[in-house]
Amino acid sequence: MVKKAGVVIKKHLLTGISYMIPLIVAAGICIALGQIFGGIDVAEKEGTIPFYLNQIGGWGMTLVVPLISAAIAMSISDRPGLAPGLVIGFIANEIESGFIGGIIGGFLVGYVVLLVKKYIKVPKSMLGLMPVMIIPVITTVISGLLMITIIGQPISALQGTLLTMLENMEGGSNFIMGSILGAMASFDFGGPVNKTMSLFADGLLVDGVYGPQAVKFIGSMVPPFGIALSFLITRYKYTKMEKEALKAAVPMGICMITEGVIPIAARDIIRVVTSCSLGSAVGGGLSMTLGVGSTVPHGGLLVVPLMIQPMYFLLCLGVGIIATGITLSVWKPAVKEHEENKVEEEEEEADLSGIDFKTGL
Repeated sequence: MVKKAGVVIKKHLLTGISYMIPLIVAAGICIALGQIFGGIDVAEKEGTIPFYLNQIGGWGMTLVVPLISAAIAMSISDRPGLAPGLVIGFIANEIESGFIGGIIGGFLVGYVVLLVKKYIKVPKSMLGLMPVMIIPVITTVISGLLMITIIGQPISALQGTLLTMLENMEGGSNFIMGSILGAMASFDFGGPVNKTMSLFADGLLVDGVYGPQAVKFIGSMVPPFGIALSFLITRYKYTKMEKEALKAAVPMGICMITEGVIPIAARDIIRVVTSCSLGSAVGGGLSMTLGVGSTVPHGGLLVVPLMIQPMYFLLCLGVGIIATGITLSVWKPAVKEHEENKVEEEEEEADLSGIDFKTGL
């Protein structure tokens, strides 16, 4: 029974990922192109093509969580779950629960819709209202309240605790502080923990403290490059879908866009998150110890020449990438031929058959 439930959950999750990949790629590449042609201050160059590309990509990224939430909900409950899924995904963004919150919200909406279908009975004359009004409204109210009151509270508490802990550590051991910041920057690939770390680093940047900004860079770039290294070392441990996702994740990583690894992390969340956090912790701790700093808050590899101790930064980034790559290569299980075939079948069942991973269409 547990195994069967796991297969069902994976199927719905794969559907969400299949809808999310094209959006992440399109939005991420737009941001990357904007930064490449517009520079690190592209957001200030209003009226230019790079500025518009950066804006388009940024707006696109805000849709990632609502989209995966809606896709999972629709996979579980068909079209009645689409609208509530979008709303709950938007709420997940607002309460800063990241893509994990969006995934939870998608499953929540999907099963609430099924419960409403099963237990809410209406006269035959009102059956036409069920999919367009009754189910969406009831599901949105129930799921929305649960997300805000139950799911949102622990996340807010976690963010407050992390900020307090970081503020108390300021001036403490450089390696320990850098390790914690690095792990946080990598932990949820742009989610609330990453945002908490970024808020802390940005606040210190205003005060002329540049070390945490460099750690933020490392934590944002280690995941895509570390996973890519693992793939180069142990290609047989990656599915076809993961291999294709890396083709977009790596160029996005150059510009500090970590969201490209979400499809890979979603399939093997414990191993991927732990390995990336470990590598970022090692690189971040070393960065703070060696006195590396960044006077700019974003830009990825494009702004390395502007950093304090740029060669040391590349060294720390390389150490973090190697630590992640080796850890993941050792820990990740091999994908056997029959398992690969099974994954392909699951992907087809999850509506992945409509995407050609070679062309992205």
